[in-house]
Amino acid sequence: MTLIKYDDNAAATGGDSLTQDLNVSYEGGDMAWVIVATALVLLMIPGVGFFYSGLARRKSALSLIWLTVMAVSVVSFQWFLWGYSLAFSHTASSFIGDLSNVGLRNVLARPSVGSPRIPDVLFCVYQGMFACMTVALASGAVSERGRMLPCVVFMFIWTTVVYDPLACWTWNPAGWSYQLGGLDFAGGTPVHISSGSAALAYSYVLGKRAGHGTHALNYRPHNITFIVIGTVFLWVGWFGFNAGSALSANLRAAMAALVTNLAACVGGVTWCLVDYRLERKWSVVGFCSGVVSGLVCITPGSGYVPPWAAVIYGVTAGVGCNFATQLKYYLGADDALDIFAVHGVGGVLGNLLTGIFAADYIARLDGYTRIQGGWLNRHWIQLAIQLADTVTGMAYSFTMTVLILITISFASRWVPALKLRATPAEEDAGMDDAELGEFAYDYVEIVREIKPGMQDYSDFHATEEDTTSMRILSRGSQFPLHSQQAESKDGYPLRDFSRESRPVEVGNAG
Repeated sequence: MTLIKYDDNAAATGGDSLTQDLNVSYEGGDMAWVIVATALVLLMIPGVGFFYSGLARRKSALSLIWLTVMAVSVVSFQWFLWGYSLAFSHTASSFIGDLSNVGLRNVLARPSVGSPRIPDVLFCVYQGMFACMTVALASGAVSERGRMLPCVVFMFIWTTVVYDPLACWTWNPAGWSYQLGGLDFAGGTPVHISSGSAALAYSYVLGKRAGHGTHALNYRPHNITFIVIGTVFLWVGWFGFNAGSALSANLRAAMAALVTNLAACVGGVTWCLVDYRLERKWSVVGFCSGVVSGLVCITPGSGYVPPWAAVIYGVTAGVGCNFATQLKYYLGADDALDIFAVHGVGGVLGNLLTGIFAADYIARLDGYTRIQGGWLNRHWIQLAIQLADTVTGMAYSFTMTVLILITISFASRWVPALKLRATPAEEDAGMDDAELGEFAYDYVEIVREIKPGMQDYSDFHATEEDTTSMRILSRGSQFPLHSQQAESKDGYPLRDFSRESRPVEVGNAG
């Protein structure tokens, strides 16, 4: 049988591959680029996990990585079931889509609502990674005190109730913000403002960590190397996140990649300089935080602004998000990982700056997009449109998140497994031990303290029984040991390595 060109009259069914050549309507290069961009966005999710894990304490480090990768599985299934249909169905309302594509029914070769350059099926998998990324960002709010199962349930419900409507009204041509003229190239509101607001709401509902505001809680990141690794993953993946949002291989994608990298670089340096004025030291954590804040800020404007504007985005993000980390003290929230400061505030700044610096000729680089631009094009109302979208998205995400969590908490009266917060004993042991039974670091160091009259056993080696006791201790307190004064069977004290000198042995409890 001779195949004929794809017939758009059969678009409602997605096309028939047995009678039509469904590929000829699309450029292979465009499709290849979006597939690569999809993989890059997926790479960002473990990057978030490593970043969050490094910021947290040792005893809850692995749980944050687990939550971020679990978000991929939970949200991908939700996206297949009805998420894509609720966000990007061709017959959507101004607020949310319908169930015409439930179970990805008829999602195949029809030109997508995002761009005529790629088919529905490719747009579906690409946007699915955005949904996964958004939920992964918000999941960090449970840091060190939230239980895993209710958070997983929250992921599924939140994606349905919050993310899907936000994506619909922002990117679906039927959405009210899209119709109003809102400019959000890659997710200022649906991704960053929504996840930052959700994290703030989750922090309020969970309450503060035990020891919050006292010397009993050590705020220093436990593994800066993890933070750097996470930042690199995010930085690389963000090229797929922003440049991929052009949804084809064209000059607009290239420009988005350029301004994305520039804003990240400027944001990192700016944050470092702001911190240096206080500490007189250069901070690796500060640089990484600045890079991420710059990436967040440029996200909504990456397909609309010229390169020189990206410098302004980076400086604004580096300064604004840095100072925003102090907001949690005024708001009375224990946002342990500063998700609201970096993603919530960074998204707000990016949305508003896009209303000022959006340029019509940048959007036109893809060959078909027409916008009125921002203040650069003397389109003064654009900033007000951006503000309306920003405030609505933040308020909606925060309010609905609180309602979802209250509902889950209420249900825990009958289903105890849905209790949001860990018990004090579980929190003290750490989420890795209480919820996973596995650890990011399953070892402990023994430090020898020589007392007057004690023989120096320089050739001391831990026995198997000693190692067993060390395993129990390391799992109970997750080294370093801040307050326990424990001893091995042979009487050698186990202490915090930072307070002593000369480690005598490393016991592997794995």
